[in-house]
Amino acid sequence: MGNQLFTELTLRSITLKNRIVLSPMMTYCAKNGYPNEWHFAHYSKYAAGGVGLIFVESTKVDPRGCTTPNDLGLWKDEFIEPLSKLATMIKTYGATAGIQIGNSGRKARHSRPWEGREPLGPEQKGVDHGEEWELIGPSAIPPSSKYSVPRAMTKDDIRDQIDKWCQAARRADQAGFDVLDLHGAHGYLMHQFLSASSNQRTDEYGGSLENRMRFPLELVAAVRKIWPAHKPLFYRISAVDEFDWTIESSIRFCKELKRIGVDVVDCSSGGIAGDTVGREVSRLEFGYQAGYARDIRKGADIPTMAVGLIIHADQAEQILRDGSADLIAIGREFLHNPNWVLDAAEKLGEKNPYSMLPPNYGYWLEKRAANGFRGNTSTCATSIKSV
Repeated sequence: MGNQLFTELTLRSITLKNRIVLSPMMTYCAKNGYPNEWHFAHYSKYAAGGVGLIFVESTKVDPRGCTTPNDLGLWKDEFIEPLSKLATMIKTYGATAGIQIGNSGRKARHSRPWEGREPLGPEQKGVDHGEEWELIGPSAIPPSSKYSVPRAMTKDDIRDQIDKWCQAARRADQAGFDVLDLHGAHGYLMHQFLSASSNQRTDEYGGSLENRMRFPLELVAAVRKIWPAHKPLFYRISAVDEFDWTIESSIRFCKELKRIGVDVVDCSSGGIAGDTVGREVSRLEFGYQAGYARDIRKGADIPTMAVGLIIHADQAEQILRDGSADLIAIGREFLHNPNWVLDAAEKLGEKNPYSMLPPNYGYWLEKRAANGFRGNTSTCATSIKSV
């Protein structure tokens, strides 16, 4: 039996060459929403490195929904051409090009993480060339006392947001992306509607779980009609959060997502409070969210993607073999080791690991391996010192 990590997966008409995914990770390097040389340098490493599906980071459907002044954007047609160049580059190396779209809602308007990730005041000018930067959310409730109070969305705002997500999906398709991931996790806008801690509306979009699910489900259903039927649609969920959202709530919600055409649930957690992740990473265990992917996969009968401190090849392979998930998303481990795919292929004993790389790399690495230099070089270093 071969390694499941390196088997193909077909979703609708799109076939991924393996089960390894670059998780959408924000890099906060855009200007006025536009990609630049940084994005090409960043994503080309993983495309050339053999990743099956590459997600471009959370790209905003509305300038008001940007987490920082340096988020990527898809709120106007001018973004299509530069993003199409990025999608074309990704696909040139045999990877599938995906993009995540989102709106941070009441958690918008922050400084970048390495600048303190602090909420910025209303004097901060907007991303799209200096407009007023208004915060919106389901209710006029901030995540914590240090945040500004958002304006509660009207029903017209809700309809407008659904249209903005649909137009962003259209642009993503025109730019050549083949997989779309809707960001409904980490305390951002759709998650804010789901959680009773942030959604205290008294209309049909608040109150009961059914009502709190209404906006995200209406949005997803509308996007599914715009997003081409032959292309898969993902949804990123916080399977549990710090307050009232439970795995049972997620399973119920994901059954509805499946019914309206979502193909894969991207399983994360937390973020409805002020911070994106409610627990310190140093306190987390390897693969700490894989259990959520397993529970949703089984409970909602829908394919899932596991993410979160998946570090080692055998760990990733076991998650697939256990039936916990159908895809493995790697995030910060890829920042540490952009050659994780090759490293995993060698450690799992894949027959021809170098064929996963462009011949410019694969040819020379195969010759290097033939001379006894393969995988971890620590053994070689020890031998040299002992000579």
